[in-house]
Amino acid sequence: MRAHHTRAAQALDVQAEQGGEFWGWAGRTLGAPARTATGEPAWLRLVAAPQDKALGKLWDGALDAQHALGDLDGHRPALLGVHDAFDDGTAYRAELSARVDEPVLSDDPILRKDLDLPDSWWDALAGTLEKLSATSTDRVAVREQYMNRAIPEFVGIPAPTVACWTTAHADLHWANLTSPLRLLDWEGWGQAPQGFDCATLYAYTLLQPNVAARVRAAFPILGSPAGLAAEATVCAQLLQTVSRGDNLALEDRLSDWSEDLRRRQP
Repeated sequence: MRAHHTRAAQALDVQAEQGGEFWGWAGRTLGAPARTATGEPAWLRLVAAPQDKALGKLWDGALDAQHALGDLDGHRPALLGVHDAFDDGTAYRAELSARVDEPVLSDDPILRKDLDLPDSWWDALAGTLEKLSATSTDRVAVREQYMNRAIPEFVGIPAPTVACWTTAHADLHWANLTSPLRLLDWEGWGQAPQGFDCATLYAYTLLQPNVAARVRAAFPILGSPAGLAAEATVCAQLLQTVSRGDNLALEDRLSDWSEDLRRRQP
């Protein structure tokens, strides 16, 4: 991975900087700071996959987002360049993006400490998600077949009817957000039930009641009939991860949420 990261830097005409190396899950990605030929700070991320699986939604997420969304009024790091390479059955994609110097709001997707963010931050998030939701795309983040299977199994209600499908970031948690506002990691964005991003952020905030209440205040679709399908989907997704041994810290709060969803079903 390091050798291909170095080759990608050469191909994209950027100079890698020392320090700050960041490895993703299972060593699948490697990111590091860099500078462009004109001295602009950048971030060079390399992702690897078997060559026959180097396609589709996740592989093209950042590139598709750049084409469809640009920098979302400065709230999404612009993609500056892409370089593909292949070696012994493995595909490598290097993505060069504008560097975000602000740290993420949490090292963990689950918010484990209280946060006091200004109203302007919440307004910026709501406005950015509203603009994103109106973006036309054929990318799919949540499939109805999954909802029909997972919601009855993990939440205990029939999958609610989706009144409106909108475009979502689809991985909106605290390790993908900064202040001032930037939304990171655009691999999985696409169509989802209305309110999906709000419900996702709420789910990862359940350990912090004060911030969870602020999420609900910022996004009144939560708790409404229009938001039921999104909330049930997110709750089912995370309860499924709990069943596999992940996100165990959220188990009790997710169980409480699922009870509330069962009470709210028509």
